[in-house]
Amino acid sequence: MLLDTVGRYAAAAGRAVLRALRRAAIATWNVASALAVRLGHLAWRAGRHMVRGLFGLDRGDADTVARGRIKLIMFAFCAVFIAIATQLSHLAIISDPGATRGRSTDAVSSARPDIIDRNGDIIAIDVKSPSLFAEPRRLIDPDEALEGLLKVLPDLDVEESRKRLNSGKGFAWLKREITPAQMRAIHRLGLPGIGFLKENRRIYPDGPILSHVMGGVNVDNQGISGLEKYIDGRGLAELHLAGFATDLQQEPVELSMDMRVQHAVRDELIRAKNKFSALHAMAVVTDVNTGEIISMVSLPDFDPNVPGNPKDDAYLNRLTTGVFEMGSTFKALSFAMALDSGKIGLNSSFDARGAMHFGRFKISDYHAENRVLTVPEIFLASSNVGTAKMVLSLGVEAHKAFLKKMGQLDRLRTELPESSEPIVPKRWGELNSATIAFGHGLSVAPLQAVMAVNSMVNGGYLITPTFIKRTPEEAQKVAVRVLKPETSDKMRYIMRLNAEKGTATKAEVPGYLVGGKTGTAEKVVNGRYAKNKLLTSFTAIFPMDKPRYLVLVMLDEPKATSETYGFATSGWNAAPTAGKIVERIAPLLNIAPRQNLPNAEQLLRMPLKVADRH
Repeated sequence: MLLDTVGRYAAAAGRAVLRALRRAAIATWNVASALAVRLGHLAWRAGRHMVRGLFGLDRGDADTVARGRIKLIMFAFCAVFIAIATQLSHLAIISDPGATRGRSTDAVSSARPDIIDRNGDIIAIDVKSPSLFAEPRRLIDPDEALEGLLKVLPDLDVEESRKRLNSGKGFAWLKREITPAQMRAIHRLGLPGIGFLKENRRIYPDGPILSHVMGGVNVDNQGISGLEKYIDGRGLAELHLAGFATDLQQEPVELSMDMRVQHAVRDELIRAKNKFSALHAMAVVTDVNTGEIISMVSLPDFDPNVPGNPKDDAYLNRLTTGVFEMGSTFKALSFAMALDSGKIGLNSSFDARGAMHFGRFKISDYHAENRVLTVPEIFLASSNVGTAKMVLSLGVEAHKAFLKKMGQLDRLRTELPESSEPIVPKRWGELNSATIAFGHGLSVAPLQAVMAVNSMVNGGYLITPTFIKRTPEEAQKVAVRVLKPETSDKMRYIMRLNAEKGTATKAEVPGYLVGGKTGTAEKVVNGRYAKNKLLTSFTAIFPMDKPRYLVLVMLDEPKATSETYGFATSGWNAAPTAGKIVERIAPLLNIAPRQNLPNAEQLLRMPLKVADRH
């Protein structure tokens, strides 16, 4: 009974305490709420006052208020940009680098302009090609996926592919540029996390025919050599990086090249290389009046559609990147210098009855005439002695200045990024001028020498070669007069005379009035000239009464055959090859064979008209 009474009192006391605590809590909450509201109101008023004071909104001056509002707007924009930058930085840090690389590559591997020849035929074009990628995070069984892919793509790098499939990334390339048949086969495997992206792939329909001129692109469709690299340099690379070239329709790039001529030149050059067992063979065709390059072939060549090693011998364009001692072909510059000086004429003569001696060095003729020779006779006999004496009579400094003016001492710049500096003697004395006069002691790019010879027959204008189509009017804007018109007429005469009864008779093509100059240079091996290793060349111009085109043919270490009677000099291999090329390409260039053509003597009395010179 006592216990029950105590329990009731205890329960009543407990309930009283709880009621008291509840009332105290409610009172405390009400006070805190009122205090929080008051503090918030005070904070709002203080912040508002601060902002209005900072931006001048409390001032009565209208200009001050306007400036304050501008500051407020600027502050808001800065806050927005800071928020955006923060979010982008956050995404850059936490995003999957594989996925980023995949998306950016898809943007870079974008459209390139078509490339066409002077007749509108396609040389290079983009096509859509599927590329294989994986999303490793979505793969159920990476090993099973790899096993299935290897059945379709047995050339996949197993270790690298396994590493990518197990990387756990959001994106990873597996193979770029697969075939549509391979894409269909992989699609039928039904592998989750395996997908395809359509990329632009560069296609060269003619394969290796124009490989050295075109160059190539990498897996991201960016130009890495040749004209493809030149096109990127004109602004396409910036479009790629900005991602604006994905589906951009761009104007085609029109070249000066003629694919019909290119096929013919390459075909004849392959035959000559095989016939004379040459290491390399080169040829170029140019328009002498505009500097346009119509054809360029360097053998061996490569197929730009097939990935290869750029260090291979086939990737070297010897006409622009290689530098050579051009041999007697270079004598044409010596004769142009002499005739243009006004001190030497066609009737001048020089003693070629013996060798020239410079200390322990001796200069002699391959087929010595051993008599006094006139200027045309020196050219026809290709006399080293006569040419050296003719140049030395004008002086070393005059010789150096003339070659500088003709563009032979500086690097030739064209649209092709690949070019080489000429190799010029560090000390240039009489011996240097004597040997350079007949094509030894100075190494230049063959296209560089072609540019100079063009000026000798086009009326005296030096015009930088180009691979881009150029009009006669555009050519005249870049042309520089380097020779007198009458000098050009005299050079046409002796070059035609050389084909009639000199070293170039085997280049004669009936009906086309061909003229030119042979060149045979001994190659330098271990610092010495090797008499059994020759670089032969022939420069042909046609038609000589109104020059239009130049053809240069070069053969590296050609061998003698039974047809050449044991000779391996230019007149027996390079000259007839040039003649065959002229015979094939002249009709393609709308030059028909003619009858009753003038001979060299008549040509001399028929100087080019002013209209023809332009």
